[in-house]
Amino acid sequence: MPSEILPGVGADRSQAAPTLMQGRVVAIRGTVLEIEIEGPLPFLGAALFSEQPPITAVVQAHLGGPRVRAISTDSTRRLKLGTSMTSDGQPLKIGVGRGLLGRVVDLRGAPLDEGPAIEAEARLPLERPPPPAWERQPWSEVYETGIKVIDLFCPFLRGGRAAVFGGAGVGKTVVLTEFIHNAVSDFKGVAVFAGIGERSREGLELWQEMKQSGVLDRTALIFGQMKETPGARLLVGEAALTISEYFRDDLGLDVMFVVDNLYRHVQAGMEVSGLLGRLPSRVGYQPTLAADIAAIEERITATKRGGMISVQAVYVPADDYGDPAVTHAFWHIDSALVLSRDVAAEGLYPAVDPLTSTSKGLDAGMVGAQHYEVAEEARRLLGRYEELRDIISMLGIDELSADDRTLVGRAQRLRNFLTQPFAVTEGFTGIPGRRVTMKDTVEGVASILRGDGDALPDTAFFMIGRLEEAHG
Repeated sequence: MPSEILPGVGADRSQAAPTLMQGRVVAIRGTVLEIEIEGPLPFLGAALFSEQPPITAVVQAHLGGPRVRAISTDSTRRLKLGTSMTSDGQPLKIGVGRGLLGRVVDLRGAPLDEGPAIEAEARLPLERPPPPAWERQPWSEVYETGIKVIDLFCPFLRGGRAAVFGGAGVGKTVVLTEFIHNAVSDFKGVAVFAGIGERSREGLELWQEMKQSGVLDRTALIFGQMKETPGARLLVGEAALTISEYFRDDLGLDVMFVVDNLYRHVQAGMEVSGLLGRLPSRVGYQPTLAADIAAIEERITATKRGGMISVQAVYVPADDYGDPAVTHAFWHIDSALVLSRDVAAEGLYPAVDPLTSTSKGLDAGMVGAQHYEVAEEARRLLGRYEELRDIISMLGIDELSADDRTLVGRAQRLRNFLTQPFAVTEGFTGIPGRRVTMKDTVEGVASILRGDGDALPDTAFFMIGRLEEAHG
């Protein structure tokens, strides 16, 4: 007979009375463990612990009889067969509270910044259901970023999910860091940063940037770095969300939730799926791809108790926007900022493709009629410019009509105007960062579209802030 499973189906796992369960490791395959349990089996998602070596694992499957299969969140290098493991029948939890602000922690809330232990106000499960529909707060206004090309073509929404899509080396992390730099200083709440599969260098640079900006004391950073096991990288995003939800729902604060990189969450899920022996789906992804992304995205929302704005970086493998992981992520996103390798190759940064970037906030009822009309006219201008580029490359610009030559000149000035020096890159470029209000951006683009800058060379518009800088 199969062993009893505690708690029963439909029980509130986080509130169930603790039942100490004992077991021992009977098989080790990388970070996948098979554990023989004495007595009732822990439920799927329950945490198991060993003292020597200190290891935490999460139950992923019941194998029949007294055995369960679990994925370790720690290295199993020193683990031996027969090692004793215990479980209280509870899911893996993280300590939450104001003590996390200004600190860098792992998915269990343990400090990574060599600081003192953090005193938690509560301990909550990593895996939690999304808030019910009646608790959610719909987005009602745009969030100004100070980055011209974003505010014009792809406005971010308060309470919405924004994502920066792009291949390797086109500037996703730079855009994300500049957004944090501009936004956190004016943000009235707290920020939570989830570093999923983050490089150590990137994590250090982000920590230093926040410290120099004076906003570290209002930011919690949760990292599952590249060197860590796939189990840890898979759960770190949910750990960061649990912290964010406590700030939002229990403390009533507005939360800025930043993720770098959502694709590494998918990669970790793919690795875990392979280790557990599941058959792969399309392009080798895990069969639970849609559910793995939804586990993160559906929890990101504003509620009646507190607000939330989310910005995520999403790596696009081989610049293939038809990749299943990318298309699944697109389903959940309200504002999609698409970075282009072709734009980056021309030296235009941020390397945003305005013709493929989209936002539900770019609506006359949301941003106003003038903003909407200017953005649509700018898109038409840039679209026509793309059509003419092949003719120019083959025959030269002199073969175009006078009207088309004027159009090309304005398009080039507009593209240059949408470049912008960033504060986070000032140390590399020597150019002070610029922050431009949405009103100034719209008025500047409208002026270019009217032809007010036709007498100026297009280079005068490159890497400036407000349009007045081009006129010197």
